Parts: sequence; C-alpha cells; structure tokens
Amino acid sequence: MEKIVTLNHDLSLLHFPNSRKPFSIPSPVLRFSSFNRRKKRPCLASSSETETKTVTVSESHDVVVENSTVGRRLLGLAAAVAVAVSSSIFCDSPALAESLTIAFPVSRAREVTTVQRTLVEAWGLIRETFVDPTFNHQDWDSKLQQTMVEMFPLRSADAAYGKLKAMLSTLGDPFTRLISPKEYQSFRIGSDGNLQGVGLFINSEPRTGHLVVMSCIEGSPADHAGIHEGEELVEINGEKLDGVDSEAAAQKLRGRVGTFVTIKLKSVNGSRTDSGIREVKLPRDYIKLSPISSAIIPHTTPDGRLSKTGYVKLTAFSQTAASDMENAVHEMENQDVQSYILDLRNNPGGLVKAGLDVAQLWLDGDETLVYTIDREGVTPINMINGHAVTHDPLVVLVNEGSASASEILAGALHDNGRAILVGNRTFGKGKIQSVTELNDGSALFVTVAKYMSPSLHEIDQVGIVPDVQCTTDMIDSLTGEILKKMNSSVPLLEADSCVMVAEHELETRRSNGTAS
Repeated sequence: MEKIVTLNHDLSLLHFPNSRKPFSIPSPVLRFSSFNRRKKRPCLASSSETETKTVTVSESHDVVVENSTVGRRLLGLAAAVAVAVSSSIFCDSPALAESLTIAFPVSRAREVTTVQRTLVEAWGLIRETFVDPTFNHQDWDSKLQQTMVEMFPLRSADAAYGKLKAMLSTLGDPFTRLISPKEYQSFRIGSDGNLQGVGLFINSEPRTGHLVVMSCIEGSPADHAGIHEGEELVEINGEKLDGVDSEAAAQKLRGRVGTFVTIKLKSVNGSRTDSGIREVKLPRDYIKLSPISSAIIPHTTPDGRLSKTGYVKLTAFSQTAASDMENAVHEMENQDVQSYILDLRNNPGGLVKAGLDVAQLWLDGDETLVYTIDREGVTPINMINGHAVTHDPLVVLVNEGSASASEILAGALHDNGRAILVGNRTFGKGKIQSVTELNDGSALFVTVAKYMSPSLHEIDQVGIVPDVQCTTDMIDSLTGEILKKMNSSVPLLEADSCVMVAEHELETRRSNGTAS
C-alpha cells in the first residue's frame, strides 16, 4: 500500500487523493483515511496531483527500504496544523474507504510541531504495515491521540522525539524504531562500500540491550588493536552506552580519517567491576567494506590424492555480495576446486534480497528459499528456473553471531539438502524490517514480516541448530591433524577448528559417496 502526505504553504484547502473533490478541514483536526485490514481487491483512485514512488533495497539487518517522492502541502494556520495521510484504496464496492477523525492540540513551538508531523507519518506507516495487526494488544489510534496531547506542552524537539520513541516502544518490538537524519545517512553508508571509521561490526543484544562486538574488518584499526568478537562495548569517548542503540553507537565511532576515538570494552569473561574493562584509543581510517574473502585449501586425501577445498567468507549481505561471490566461485572452479566451505560466522545480516540471490548461486530449479509471514498470511518465496554455479559438496559454517540474512541463507541451503551446517546455534533474528525516510529526514524501521526456513522451522528467538557442532569432543578428535598442519607452516585458516570439522565432514561424505 502507498502512503501520500500532502502539505503546502500556499493553499487554504488540503487535497485528499481519495476524495472526489478538495474540501476544508477545520483546525485543529487531524483526518486520516482508514486502513482496512481485510484483504480486498485493488481499485484505482483518481488524483489531480502527480505522485511517484520508487522502491529500493538497502543495507543492514534485513530490511527493505522505501523512498517515496510525494507532494507535500502545509496549511498556513497560526495555532493548528492539519495533516492528511491516505492509503491506496482497496475496495469491495465503489464506496471510498471510511475515514477517521481525531482532534488534537498542536504545539506552538515550531520544532515540536515538526515532530508531531513526523509522529503522524510514523503512526500511519505502522498502522498500515506492522506485522502484528493488534499492535501488541493496544488501541493504536488512541495511542496517537494520547502521544499528541503529551507532546503539546513540550518546548524542545528532543523531548518530543522522546515521546515518539516511547510510543514506538509500546509495540514490544525492539526492531521497530526511529533513527535521526544523521543516523539514517550513516545507515546507508554500506551501500557504496566506503566508510571512515575504525572497522567494528557491532550489534545490540535484544535480551539485554548491550552492544556486542560481532567482528572486526580485517586490517582495520580495530583489528590491529586486537579487539575480539563477543566483547561488550560500554563507553565511547567517555560517554556510557546504556540505552544507546547500535546505529547511534556506530555513528559515534565514525569520523574523519586521522581523528581518534577512545572506547572501553568489557571482555567476554570480565567481571562486573572495572577490572574487567579495558580502554583502547583507535585512529579512524578509510575502511573498505568488501563482503567477500576467499582462499583455496589444498590437502592430501587418505588415498594420496591432492584435493582442493574452496573457502569463501561472507561478512555482510551488501548489494555486491551475490556478484562478488559468483566471481569468487567461478575463479575457484577454474582451479579445479572439488568442494566448498561457506563461512557465515559472525555475519549479522544485511539485505534480504542479497541473501536470496546468494542462495540461488548454489541451488537449481524452483526450490522454496524462505517463507514469510505477514498480515496476509504465509507466503513462500521460490526460485524460478535456478541454475547453480557449482554442484560440488558444500558445508556452511554458522555460530551465535550468524543472524538475519545469514539465517535465511543457511536455512535455504540446509533445508533444500544442498549443504551441511557446522558450528553453533545461530543468533535467532527471524524478522524483516522496512525502512522509510520520513519528511524530516529521519527514518522509520518497521517490522513487516517474520520468516521461517523452507522446512517451516521457526527462527526468531530460536536460531538454527547445525548438523554438526564444533564441540570440544570433536575438536579433540582432530587435534593431531590440526597440530600437524600448524607445524607444517600451513596458513592459520587451515588450523581453524571449525574449518577442520567442515573438511572432515566433506571428506566423510565423499568417502561415502554422499552428495550434500
């Protein structure tokens, strides 16, 4: 469904595309066309105003981003503002959608009024698309009116945004949230692969709200400083991070090349006292966000043959992930690689479409890649005439840092019988967000769907359990082989315990004549 916000300084009337003619709105009244939550056949609404809309996909944490170019009109009212939000019309008959009228007091503080308009936009988008049509078992229409009234006596935009964010928190979904214009611009940086910062991937742990290091970009200042995955980020430049989300923290870490940022980290096994916290001063530098790294691991089979395993590590699902992976696999196929390890450990997600595109590089036919669940029910997303780049055996490595699109990809390859999963239980984020840039340049993240694996396994807050875990027992059984490789000066990758387990599984299946 499309959203149109119409505001203009020079008109005395507010035009509704859903209406047969424009009409006056007495102030201070807010009028909305109602969103009908039943599934209806679409019908065409006439409009005297040109409206265009582009839909694109953007980076980070499994989101679809909608950028709308819309007409905006603002009534010149001294003490009141009228804003119209209308949806595409869905009808059973020629009758127009029913309307809802809400009266509210508009602040005389201009910056608060701006936030009130942002509130209306956010409310309308959530009312139209939020995955839970009960809005966490509350009256969402009344919540708008209540928040408008609470904003009325405020005098600052920060205080007003606090009320807006408090309203969003009542949905009980930490992934439905509003970010500032500056945070939104930072959020979009990953699309072109260029960044000035320290090279940390961080994520907010939903159960605790703590900011945790997922990984460091190889060769980055964070990597050189020896920062490890799992460490908790507790302070940036003297500012404690209690209640700060991952986007806001990432913004604080970014900055001009040549400047420095000081952070405090709590180690995985650190105590609750300062003794478990260390301080690191990091220089900011240019960070190249390449999502793919690859290598060929040669080894000798028990019968004396030389065998090659292609290793591909995917760190994020950016716009170039699928094409970069396809190039890497083609290159290794030309070097007679006979099996593959796809490493999704500590990959926090990214573009849903990128995850699906990567899955299609390994699968044939019309297999189901994932099921989405939204207000309309359960929908399968299937391939169409897929042609895999290679049919060689495949193992996928996952761990507790593999989230979102990583889980979609791992589930698609595993449930379609294409890959063996090795590692540890994945993070368990089975929700998809849409992201819409609002009138003031801020952006609203809304959870619009949940997803399940092709075998209809629940993922959200559950994760995916691999076929083979990198347990201590398994590692101990391979210790001799690992030490032998290390002593022969083979690169450390080949001594990675989970990589060793993956190679063991590939060799076992080759010996048994079992295709993955």
